[in-house]
This record gives sequence, structure tokens and C-alpha cells, in this order.
Amino acid sequence: MAKEVDVVIVGAGQVGSLMAAKLAAAGRSVTVFEAGAERGAQSLASSQIWARQLKGTPGVVASGGADPLGVNFNTGQGAGGSAVHHYACWFRLHPEDFEMRSRHGVAADWPLGYEDLRSAYDAVQEEVGLAGDAAAERWRPPGADYPLPPFPRFRQGEVLARGFARKGLHVSPLPLAIATVPYKGRQSCIYDGWCDAGCPTGALANPLVTYLKWAKEQGAAIAYRSRVVRLVTDEAGGRVTGVIVSRDGERYFQPAALVIVAGFALETPRLLLASATERHPQGLANGSGTLGRYLHSHVAGGVFGLFNEETDPHLGVNGGQLLCQDGYAKPVAEGKDFVGGYQWLIGHSAKPNDLLGIACSRPDLHGAAFNAFMADAVKHFGSMTAVGESLPLAENRVELARELDEHGMPKMQVTHRWDDNAKRLYAHAMKEGVDIFRSAGAREAWHGPMAGMHLLGGARMGKDAASSVTDGYGRCHELANLFIAGPSLFPSGGSVNPTFTASALAHRSAAHIAAEWRRYTA
Repeated sequence: MAKEVDVVIVGAGQVGSLMAAKLAAAGRSVTVFEAGAERGAQSLASSQIWARQLKGTPGVVASGGADPLGVNFNTGQGAGGSAVHHYACWFRLHPEDFEMRSRHGVAADWPLGYEDLRSAYDAVQEEVGLAGDAAAERWRPPGADYPLPPFPRFRQGEVLARGFARKGLHVSPLPLAIATVPYKGRQSCIYDGWCDAGCPTGALANPLVTYLKWAKEQGAAIAYRSRVVRLVTDEAGGRVTGVIVSRDGERYFQPAALVIVAGFALETPRLLLASATERHPQGLANGSGTLGRYLHSHVAGGVFGLFNEETDPHLGVNGGQLLCQDGYAKPVAEGKDFVGGYQWLIGHSAKPNDLLGIACSRPDLHGAAFNAFMADAVKHFGSMTAVGESLPLAENRVELARELDEHGMPKMQVTHRWDDNAKRLYAHAMKEGVDIFRSAGAREAWHGPMAGMHLLGGARMGKDAASSVTDGYGRCHELANLFIAGPSLFPSGGSVNPTFTASALAHRSAAHIAAEWRRYTA
């Protein structure tokens, strides 16, 4: 048995690293257990083949249901987790996103509102360096201006912006957690579009150059290739006493005064379900029966086109150049037969293959036709992505499988389907997107299939312990000193990428834990 520490954190991704940095800075002894390998920014390489090793969740047996979710590019293990290969598109949820049940009769309300999170959004964007133009984002909720100037607009962005303007729609620079000028020792972006490979230059604010780095500087201990296979509780079942760790074929007990599970939307419910006891027969923190349920994903669809003019599609960043949230409004309205909104991420930097790659936009082409398309597209291609809201369904879930992994821990099975509302949203957005491309002057325009983007839910927060897993700070209703961090907490997802909100939640929770330490550990 190891010596007791103040805090054990499961997962060295974005939110686990953030909470480690904050709690270590507050004077707490912190140990972070990460199932994957150690890596540094210097080990990252601008290669699509190499980048694939950053992604995936080996504990998934199957992703099934009527509409199986892709759980590869959304996830990742090792230092920095999935945030190492994220695109750094950082948006604030809108105030109405926190009140979907109260305002629109769907999904569930969050146990906090936008104003509760506003100062944390402001603090996080200053810490990591967020680039954008707050004034141009006519849809942006109130908050501090971005600390960095916005990204430049390359030819592809100019061409696509023309299509939006001709349709009476608005665009702004895309807010990105990427340095446009040198920031806190990081160099500025060189716009070569290798975000998906982990940004070896350090311009992109992934945990390797931000919170994980700062956690180590504050004295947090990071243990790699160390899988937490079980949370241990006291005899009464009201407190967590520590974790069982599997490393190098051996198991040991690490006691802790407080435990934070930051394992993302799949691994977090997996660990809590696998930690069932006589006091918690359905899994820890699962008295509501909602643990592992209400897993959801944003509805996504790509729109593509070819132009007579050259677009320089290789330039920029993977996330895109421009943003449009004119379609963010929630209610059903004229010309809109669904509840919820969507946004456009416009002008992706495109490589030949892999995620958002040029070749992947036309999987129907082969041989000479494919070669001709690629020769044309590398100079004349344009692309953008709709990110839309989906309504969390209880049947969409993470469950334990019978099969065990190499650590003796049950693997998991993911079940998912889209409801009709999501399908209508997707159809509406794809029609609009193709129309925008044609207005921009595309000689060819088409869209991709309906897909999931981001993994949310599975351990949702709420005010009512009968219908949620945690409170508004991520503390599990049934265990005094067990917290959850990350997108698994989201009762709903809005229409924006989740990393900024997950970071703001973690920032707020870490401050709360530090201020109320004795309350949770006495």
C-alpha cells in the first residue's frame, strides 16, 4: 500500500491536468494516474500515420445500436488524453443551453447557469491563450475579450465567406485555443494544418504545454501506464478511501483523502460501474440509475465543394477559419422543423487522407476517377462542418461487457441511436450548406453522411439526486469525497465543441474543492 495523498486524479487529459495543476498550487499533494503512455510535445510528429496512435479507447468491445458512435477519433489515452489531438475550437455555451428543459421542454436543465461559469470561462481563456474577435462574434455570450488576436483568413475562408454573405448569413473568425502571436513561452502558429497530429510546435494549447506541464511544476506526481481498475469505499459506503491501481502486472492500493475521476465520457462510467459494492450494487454513485446513460454526441455533417479558383486548402488549422452561429436558435420556427441549433465551422485545413481529409469526402471514387479528383481538389477544394445539437436519450449508454482487459477490468459496450429530431436537424443543415457552397461559386457541391462528433454525458450533473450522478461541482451525490470532471457531466451539449466548457467546469470545481477542503475530507 502506498502512502496516502490528498488527491488522486484518474486521467491526465485536459480536465484531469487542469484540476491537478490547481489543487497542487493550492498546496495539496496530488497523484494523477494515467492508463496510457508518457509523451512530450517534442515527441509529436506531423504525420497522419503517426497521429493515429494518439487516438482510441482500447476498452471498447463494441459500439452498437441503431446508429453506432465512432469512438476512435473522439478519444485518446496517454499524456494529455484526447486533448492532444483536438482541434482547439473553443466556444462558450449560450445561456439557454443550461435551461433546455425549462425553456424548451427537452433534455435536462444544468444545476448551474451561464453566469455561474462566466468567470471560469474568462480565467481559462487567459491561462491557455484563446484567439478570436469577440466583437465580430455577434452570438457570443458576455465575457472578457480574447487575449490573442484572431486567425488570418486564407483563400478558402474568403471564398466560403462570400457564400455566407450572399445568403444573408454572418461569419466571424473562429475562436481557437491556438497562439496567433507568441504566448507564455509558446511560439505562434505556422498555419500548416497539423493540429490532428498533436501540434509539435506547441502553438496549440494542449495539456502537454499547458495544464499538465503546470501540474508537474506545482509538484503533482504523474504515474503513466497505471490503470485505476477500482475505487474503494469505506464500510458504510459513504466515502471513497482510495483506488486500486494496476501497473506492470501488479496491483496496489493508493489511499487518498479525495478522488477525482476525469476519464472522459466512456472511461468514467466504466470505472464507477466496475466499482460496484454491496452498498452500491449498480455501481458507485448510481443510486439514480443514470450512470452510463444519457450518453450523447453532437450531430455532425461535412459539406464539400470544388471551385474554379484556387483555394489553398492546405493552409490554416484543422478546426477551420471562420464561424457562423446564425442557426443556433433553439425553438421550432418557420423553415425549421426541429428543436435545437447548429453552428458552422468553416474552411478546414485539409490533408489528403484521414479525418476531414480530401480523399474521405469522396469514398465512392476509385482508380482513374479518384486520381483525377485528387489532382483537382488539392488546389480547388473547400470544406466546412455543421455541429448540431442532439437530445440525450436514456437508452444511449455505456455498459460493462463480460470480456476483461489485460488488467482484469471489464471492458465496455456502447449503444447509441439518433432520434428523429437529430435527423431533421442534419437534413436541414446539409441542404443549407450545399446552398451556401453554390452561392460561393462552387462548380460541384456535396455533403457527407450523418456522424457523431464529441462524446458527452454518462455521468450527468443535476440538482436532483434521483435523476443525476453529481451536483453542480461534480461531487457525486452519494459519496462525500468523490468528484467527476469532464464532458461526462454534461446534461446537454448545446451546439458547440465541449473542451472549453469542460475546462471551465473543472476550473470552477477545483477552486471550490480548494476553498471547501475540510468540508469534503473531514
